[in-house]
Amino acid sequence: MEIIIIALLLIIAAEASYLVAVNTKKLSHKKEIRPIFVDTSVLIDGRIIAVAQSGFIGGTLNIPRSVIGELQYLADHADSEKRSRARHGLDNVTELQNMPNVKVEIFQDGSKAAEGVDERLLKLAKQYQGSICTIDYNLNKVAQVEGITVLNVNDLAMSLRMAYLPGEKMLLELSGKGQDAHQAVGHLTDGTMVVVEHASNQIGKTVEIEFIRSLQTAAGKMMFAKTTKPVEKAIAPIDNRKQNNNKQRPAIRQTVQNQQPPKTFHSDSNDQRLANRPKRHKQYKNNNRSANKEQGLIDLVNKQ
Repeated sequence: MEIIIIALLLIIAAEASYLVAVNTKKLSHKKEIRPIFVDTSVLIDGRIIAVAQSGFIGGTLNIPRSVIGELQYLADHADSEKRSRARHGLDNVTELQNMPNVKVEIFQDGSKAAEGVDERLLKLAKQYQGSICTIDYNLNKVAQVEGITVLNVNDLAMSLRMAYLPGEKMLLELSGKGQDAHQAVGHLTDGTMVVVEHASNQIGKTVEIEFIRSLQTAAGKMMFAKTTKPVEKAIAPIDNRKQNNNKQRPAIRQTVQNQQPPKTFHSDSNDQRLANRPKRHKQYKNNNRSANKEQGLIDLVNKQ
């Protein structure tokens, strides 16, 4: 019995040691999250607010006291434009601190950096094995040379921009109908839906389109486009019809002239001539009205 009790105690001790070791490893792994040191340029820029609100900040935002000191110096001694931008940066620090889902700490490294704020940030990132959040081009290059991880908001914005800009053209397969009767829908390789205007009769075909505008929504991004048709082919039938109308107009005039009653000088025919005059005038008016209407339609189509 004593041997059995001793064996059970050894088993329990081994399990307890194992659990302690696992928990310690998890805690050490959590401590491995690198701090993020925020630069002055990011606070002035302000887009870090939207990034933080979206929840993509994985670690603690450490704002060095020297960075706040530089903002304070610019707000007090710089020109009017720089003063307003520095005050905007200080307001962004307060807004970050008030966010419930973002952890912000003021890193007490001194109110001034004798070697410069950029050098202080590089030194802190090396010392604490952290990363630098900046949009400063030169600081970004120096940090890459030093082997320091850089979180650049400009790079993030470039990565998230639309793959195709308005005015660009591409071949797209139209796979379905759009919300309106004249629209057709296709999809890019990344799944982005493209709505093509006035292309419902080309569903199932691959056509060349030109992007018009883009729309970013909470459900994703959407793009609008139109088909690219040669202008000459589109207006050639209209021009031919216009030329045919111009050729037919003299014939119409000649027919009307032929239908005019012969001129007589007898008084008995005056009543008949006066009776035919309104009809002839009405016929001229109807011909002119139809010609003007047709010409107006031709001009409208040419403008479109």
